[in-house]
Amino acid sequence: MSTPAVREVDRPRAGRPRFPYAPVIVLTLMQVTLVIDNSVVNVALPEIQNALGFSAAGLSWVVTSYALVFGGLVLVSGRVGSIIGPRRALLIGIAIFVVASTLGGLAVTPEMLIAARVLQGVGAALAAPSTLVLLMAITEPGVQRARAMSLFVLSIGLGAGLGLFLGGALTSALGWEWVMFVNVPIGATVFFGVRALITETQRHSGRLDLGGAAASTIGMSALVYGLTAAAEQGWGSATVIGSFVLAAVGLVALVLTERRHSAPVVPPAFFTRMSSAAPLLAMMLIPAGQFGFLYFAALYTQDVLGFSPLQTGLSVLPFTAGMLTTNFTVSRLVTRYGERAVGSVGMVGLLIGLVWMSRLTPDSGYLSGLLGPFLLLGLGAGLTVAPLTAVIMHNAPREHVGAASSLNQAMQQLGGAVGLAVLSTVFANTAATAGAATGISTALTVATIFPLAGLLLFAVWARRVIAP
Repeated sequence: MSTPAVREVDRPRAGRPRFPYAPVIVLTLMQVTLVIDNSVVNVALPEIQNALGFSAAGLSWVVTSYALVFGGLVLVSGRVGSIIGPRRALLIGIAIFVVASTLGGLAVTPEMLIAARVLQGVGAALAAPSTLVLLMAITEPGVQRARAMSLFVLSIGLGAGLGLFLGGALTSALGWEWVMFVNVPIGATVFFGVRALITETQRHSGRLDLGGAAASTIGMSALVYGLTAAAEQGWGSATVIGSFVLAAVGLVALVLTERRHSAPVVPPAFFTRMSSAAPLLAMMLIPAGQFGFLYFAALYTQDVLGFSPLQTGLSVLPFTAGMLTTNFTVSRLVTRYGERAVGSVGMVGLLIGLVWMSRLTPDSGYLSGLLGPFLLLGLGAGLTVAPLTAVIMHNAPREHVGAASSLNQAMQQLGGAVGLAVLSTVFANTAATAGAATGISTALTVATIFPLAGLLLFAVWARRVIAP
């Protein structure tokens, strides 16, 4: 029997359900923690290399190890959360994440830090899908859920912007260790907030699909690793080709396994209809462009404009401000015009913002070359991700909502990896002969393909979420 997802104190006795502010804030704070962790560590990499003695090749594993474990396990974790309960999965995941962050901050050798990052990836993979499942459970369809989704999306933008800022500030003031330690108080707040405010939702009985779990973990891990390695070693290297072959074998095995299982890790039904497959593909394409613009914005401000890491973090704040602006209105816009219309307008904003930013030259400067695109990209992102997430989650049957959340997270991870791999290759090939600014401009021009393809998929096949 299912139990209410929010304690009775959070529900009014009569009338329209009151928005569960405290539980929603706790869950969005969880997402902020996961997003901050990625960007805050990137800024501290030079200090980490100097302090722990990483080689140039080994340093990349500080980022790669986390992404590899998270991407490899995120599909399985949604099914695990459905079996043990999403609240329990979230609590276990955030506990692992906090312990791993503490160990990372205490690391004195490269091996200790890599091990901590692997453990962080395990905790993040277990917690991330459950966050969205619980957010769906504690909100009513319609305006209330749209508002919760907009806050969830805002947390992603805030996390990306704050991560760059915190990375520079903490590394400069307190040392690189604090890019790990900062997760501890935030994670503890989430842990005790979930325990106090949220009760377990319905569990779905059944055994774990071990064949699908193994195939999805191998396939996703190999794919993420191959894409990450391609950015550094080139697409023709033996390592990259071998990774893609292993990924193909794993994903083919996953398809064959899931067709026969009654409780699959990845339900095939998500990909048999374009109304459900198209939003998932769009969710992969949007981060491919967004991760690329954040990466190259940091590269341009530091390598071309000469900004410090802290100045770079501050320079991205207009992007966050743009997201904040649209998040105040997206729930009302979605209720009036529907997810497809609002999300499509947002993708147009992302497309125009990338086209604008791709006009960068060595003489552009911040005000003339970056401020306007940052604002427009923030406005577009705020209008895009919440409707896209809502459509993905609404298309899922109740018994597969955990799988939908896992797929949502997996597509974002894959999109980021694809975007960085493709765009880094374009940048490297162009910058070698034409300079960094031209390389960045060319890479951003290619990046416009991602929101354009996402727009076509979403505008044609997305269905409006109808509140009962």
